Amino acid sequence: MSLDIKEKKRRLYEEEDRLAAEIEAIGEYVFEHAELGNQEFASSRFLAEKLAEHGFAVTYPYLGMPTAFRAEFACGGGAGKTIAFLPEYDALPGYGPGKDQVAHACGHNWIAGCTLGAAIALSKMADDLKGRIVVIGTPAEETVGGKCDLVARGAFDDVDAAIQMHLGAENNINVVTLAMDSLEFNFSGVASHAAAYPEQGVNALDAVQLMFAGVNALRQHMKSDARVAGIVTKGGAACNIVPDQAACQFYIRARHREYLETLTEKIINCARGAALMTGARMEYRSFENSYDDLVYDETLRSLLRSNLEELGVRDFVPDDQEASGSSDIGNVSHVCPTVYCEIDTGARPKVYAHNEDFLGWVHGKNARRTLHLAAKAMAATALEAGLS
Repeated sequence: MSLDIKEKKRRLYEEEDRLAAEIEAIGEYVFEHAELGNQEFASSRFLAEKLAEHGFAVTYPYLGMPTAFRAEFACGGGAGKTIAFLPEYDALPGYGPGKDQVAHACGHNWIAGCTLGAAIALSKMADDLKGRIVVIGTPAEETVGGKCDLVARGAFDDVDAAIQMHLGAENNINVVTLAMDSLEFNFSGVASHAAAYPEQGVNALDAVQLMFAGVNALRQHMKSDARVAGIVTKGGAACNIVPDQAACQFYIRARHREYLETLTEKIINCARGAALMTGARMEYRSFENSYDDLVYDETLRSLLRSNLEELGVRDFVPDDQEASGSSDIGNVSHVCPTVYCEIDTGARPKVYAHNEDFLGWVHGKNARRTLHLAAKAMAATALEAGLS
C-alpha cells in the first residue's frame, strides 16, 4: 500500500531526526577543515565518502574539477524526476586574532550539512519513492564560481530541480542575486624618465585613471539596480619612471543579464577611450566566471515556502528587490528549475555573512535548529517536486 504525502513527510522527518547527530557532524567536520575555493580537498573527499557510505554512487572528482563531485541514489528503480541538492564547502580568508585564518564565515559548512542531511534522509525511504536523488558538490562559490563551470560542462543537463538554502540575517525566499561580469583591463605604455624626458613616455597609469573617470561619469546613466566596483591592481614601479604598465579590475553587476551585457560594453568603451586619449594599448579579459541573475521556479518556491511554514517558519521578509550580491547559483537557475532561500540564524542582534560574528552561528549548538529545519524543508520539497 502506497503512503500518502503526509505520511511520507512524517517518516522523512523521523529519518532526519534519527540522523541528526551524523548531520551535525558533517557540518562540524567541514567547519573544522576550512579550505579556500578549489582547495577543498579534505572537505570534498569527506562529503563524497560520507555519501558513498550511505549507498550513493559517487563520481569524484567530477567533470575535470578536482574538488567537485556527483553522488546519485536511485529510488524505485530510478524512473522519475532527478532532484539535486547543492552543497558548498569553500571558506573565506582573513579571520582570527591575526586576520590570517581561513574560516566558514559564510556558513558553507552548514550548507554541506543540511544538503547532505536532506539527501541521505530521502535515501532511507527509497522503496517508497521514485526518481533519482543527486548531490552535486560545488566548489569555489566565494571566488571563481564553481557552479558556472559545472553548468558549462553539462552537470545540470539531466536535473529536473535544484535546491539550496543558506544562512542569513532574515527569512527570505525572494533573494535577489545580480548578474556579474568580472573584467581586468591591462594598459601598456612607454617608460621614460619622468623628469628628464617626460615627453617620450606614454603613461599607462593615466589611462587607468581616465578609465575610472569615464566609469564614474557613466554612473549617473546606469539603471538603479546596477553596481560597478573597481580597483587598481598595477600602477607603476617608481615615481621617476613614467608607468608603462598599469591595470585595473572591475566587478560589473545588474539585475538582469540582458542589461548587464549593455553596461559591460559601455565599461569596455571607457577603457577604449582612455587608451585612445593617452596612446596606450589596452587589452581586457574575464578574470573570473560571469554570473547570471537568479531566476526562481515558482512551483519550487511555493513548495519550499509551504514546507518551511509547516515547520514553523512564518516571518518571511515580504520582498527583496533591492540590489544585492552575486552567486553562481544564478547560472544553475538558467539551465534547470531552481529554488534558493535564506534562513535567519536566530541571532539577536542580527549577524551578517562574512562578519566574524557569523562564525558563532554556522556550527555548534547555535546552528542545530536551522540545520535540521533546512534539511527537512529541502527534503520535503524534493519529495513533493517529483520523488513522491
